[in-house]
Amino acid sequence: MFLLIAEELGFPGILNLFRYITFRAGAATATALFIGLIIGPKFIGWLRVRQGKGQPIRADGPTTHLSKRGTPTMGGLMILTSLSIAMLLWMDFANPYVWACLFITVGFGLIGFIDDYDKVTKSSHKGISGRTRLLAEFLVAGVGCWVIIQGTGTELYIPFFTGPVVDLGPFYVIFAAFVVVGAGNAVNLTDGLDGLATMPVIIASLAFLLITYLVGNAVFSAYLGIPHVLGVGDLTVLCSAIVGAGLAFLWFNAPPAAVFMGDTGSLAMGGALGAIAVATQHEIVLAIVGGLFVMEAASVILQVFFYKRTGKRIFKMAPIHHHFEQKGWSEPTVVIRFWIISFVLALAGLSTLKLR
Repeated sequence: MFLLIAEELGFPGILNLFRYITFRAGAATATALFIGLIIGPKFIGWLRVRQGKGQPIRADGPTTHLSKRGTPTMGGLMILTSLSIAMLLWMDFANPYVWACLFITVGFGLIGFIDDYDKVTKSSHKGISGRTRLLAEFLVAGVGCWVIIQGTGTELYIPFFTGPVVDLGPFYVIFAAFVVVGAGNAVNLTDGLDGLATMPVIIASLAFLLITYLVGNAVFSAYLGIPHVLGVGDLTVLCSAIVGAGLAFLWFNAPPAAVFMGDTGSLAMGGALGAIAVATQHEIVLAIVGGLFVMEAASVILQVFFYKRTGKRIFKMAPIHHHFEQKGWSEPTVVIRFWIISFVLALAGLSTLKLR
C-alpha cells in the first residue's frame, strides 16, 4: 500500500525510499514483529478461552508432553495475521509472484486451520483425513505454481551446474506442486516441540531472503551463474515478513510454550518456503537449506515403510526429534541442537550459489 501511495505521489523526498526492496523488506520485518508482539497476549487468551482443553496430546508420545495439556493451538493465526498486514503495507501490489506465494501461504494456512479445528472440537489428534488434506494442498499449490511459472518458465536448475539442466515442460507444475506440498508437510512434521519448527523456518527464510534478492538482480545473478527472474526480488519482502512474524511467535512459543503453532502455522510456513523456492527456481537448494525438515519427514517415511514390512522400528519413535527424546535428551537440548543443524544446512545451501 505504501509503495502504491508513494508511486502515485511521484516518490517525493523521503518517500523515495519506498522504491528500494531492501527498505521495504526491513520495514516488513519490523512491522510483522511489532504486530505479532502486540496481538500475542490477547490472541493467546482468546484461543485459550475458545479451545478449553487446548491441543490434544498423543497418549503414545513422550510422557514429558503430558504436562502440555491445556496449551492452546492455532497460533499460526498470529503468524498469518502479522505477516498478511505487513505484506499489505509493504508489498508491490503489481507483482504476481508475491500474490501467488501469498495465495499458497494463506491457502495452506486455511487447510491447517480446518485440520486444527477438527482436532480441537473432536478432542483427537487425528484431524481431517490425510487424503482430503493432500488433495486440497495439491489444488492450492497447483494453482499458485501455475501462476508462478507464467513468468519463470519450466526449466529445472540444479546446484553446481550453470544454466538449466532440463526443461520439464507441462510436468513442471506437478513437480513444483510436489515441492510446495512436501515443504508444507515436512515443516508440519517438524513442529512437535516448543520452538523446534519456528527457528528453522526463520533461518530458512533468511537464507531465501538473500536468494530472492540475488535472483531478482540481473547483475548478481549473472555473476553467480544462477537464474535471473525479473520481479522475483520482491519476494525478499515476503521472506522478511516471515522472519518478523516468526520471531514474534517464538517469543510466545519458547519453552514452555504459551501457544502451539498448529497445522495452521506449520503448513502455511512450509508452503510459503516451497512457493518461494519455486519462484526463484531453487527447489533443490530448498532441500539443502531446509534439510532439517527433510530429515524429519524422511524419518517418518522410513519408520512406516520398515514397520509395515518387518514389524520392527528403525527409530524409538518418529519423527526423529521424538527418537532423541526417548533416548534421554531433554526437550531444550533437542531443540537447540536441531537449530544448530538447521543453521549449518542453511550455510551449506547458500554455498551452492557460488559453486557453479
